[in-house]
Amino acid sequence: MKLVAVLSVLALVVLIDAKREPKFAPYIDVTVAKDFKLVDLKNKYGVKAFSLAFALGGTAGCKPMWGGQVNIDDPDIINNIKSFRAAGGDVIVSTGGAVGPYLEQSCHSANDLMNAYKRVLSVTGSSHLDIDIESTVPSDVMNQALASLQKQMPSLTVSFTLMVQGDDYGVTDSLGVQVLKNAAKHGVNVDIVNPMTMEFGTNKKSWGDAVIAAAESTHRQMKQVWPQKSDAELYSMLGVTPMLGKNFNGKIFTQAHARQLVAWAKQKKIGHLSFWSINRDRGCAGQPVGPSCSSIAEQDHEFTKIFVGFDH
Repeated sequence: MKLVAVLSVLALVVLIDAKREPKFAPYIDVTVAKDFKLVDLKNKYGVKAFSLAFALGGTAGCKPMWGGQVNIDDPDIINNIKSFRAAGGDVIVSTGGAVGPYLEQSCHSANDLMNAYKRVLSVTGSSHLDIDIESTVPSDVMNQALASLQKQMPSLTVSFTLMVQGDDYGVTDSLGVQVLKNAAKHGVNVDIVNPMTMEFGTNKKSWGDAVIAAAESTHRQMKQVWPQKSDAELYSMLGVTPMLGKNFNGKIFTQAHARQLVAWAKQKKIGHLSFWSINRDRGCAGQPVGPSCSSIAEQDHEFTKIFVGFDH
């Protein structure tokens, strides 16, 4: 019996370590990226994981659909995912985002929302759910659903991707800190807090410095939610997601900033690194900000080549 107990504890430790292994997982808008073969990006650039954006509520309400319009089991999308996973890749399912309608807004009970989450995870084979909050959501319902789902799926990784208010402040209060406190209240095991280090105010001359400062401010906010955790533990829960190239606020995240961020992330041993988005990781200097390129001069997937150094 003692041997069984020891082995069980060791297995749990291995499971926890596996969940928290640092990971680079760029976002990919699957609804406009059918020409992007995930396995090809893995083979050519070494990308081990992708964050699939976005599973939303569709016209039928509490029914997950890609972008709110494409069936969640769309063969082109799912076969792309399956080929990538068969080659050893991993996928994260992201809900929410800038547009909606959110699953979290379309599903009106915790049980319905939990089942919607389960549906997306089952279809994609994912064990990581990322909640990208850029609009008001019913936090109690959402976090009750997540807590219940984690009881059914103990290996489930949960991340919250949150808007940044300022580099000296961190994530917003109502759609950030309060969401995390509500998650803690409901017993959700939050693995990653992922600030969207884009479109925020700063007085810093270097946007690279501002991105890192916003991440450090988020780390300080996390101490308010989990005061029992050490700085190192909180860094291991921290993610960072900048927007490549030109942002809508006129700031530009350059290749030099990417190298600066990766070096800082490795030095601090943070848990997660991403960017928005793999679709935009190609050059189009002088063009307006859009979904298909970075609006700066770059080689195709130049940022990807830099960011993969984080988990290699």
